[in-house]
Amino acid sequence: MSLRKAYLLIFLVLLVDQISKIYVKTNFILGEEVEVFNWFKIHFIENEGMAWGTQIPGAYGKLILTLFRLVAVGGIGYWLWDSIERKHSSNYLIVAIALILAGAFGNIIDSVFYGVIFDDSTSQLATLFSNEPYGEYFHGKVVDMFYFPFWHGNLPQWLPLWGGRDFTFFNAIFNVADVAISTGVGILIVFNKKAFHKH
Repeated sequence: MSLRKAYLLIFLVLLVDQISKIYVKTNFILGEEVEVFNWFKIHFIENEGMAWGTQIPGAYGKLILTLFRLVAVGGIGYWLWDSIERKHSSNYLIVAIALILAGAFGNIIDSVFYGVIFDDSTSQLATLFSNEPYGEYFHGKVVDMFYFPFWHGNLPQWLPLWGGRDFTFFNAIFNVADVAISTGVGILIVFNKKAFHKH
């Protein structure tokens, strides 16, 4: 795969990711939910930190996380360029890296810019390019919206650890960028031999 095609894939993922996030941010109040099917909902939340809502504590935690993401994207970008320049890398590898890079960059856009281009979504629809932004550069919140609660109920008492508890499968809420990252990582795991095969 050429560098141009890899860039096109990255651009398309970023475009879909940002359009979906901006739409949700400007049409949903935080916590609002629309049921598409009983197993698929659009549920607007904002993520302060890493995957699964993990946060780095402290006043500079968010800044450290965003800077780390920028460094990581630089490293992934170099990996993509180097893989293509060698001309012997598998298309599986190049597509996987491009998806991971697009996903990481998509969430970085939120972290770097959303705090200064949107106002708060807590009790109102957010305004794009607001005169009263909710944060500052490098302190934006990542927008998540896809929710697939395939099953919800109480687990049987005989199950160890979780028995008798209220349980939802699958309870993660995520975005297009997260899907891109997960797909890229999945390609590297499932097609490991093909991805790292030298022609």
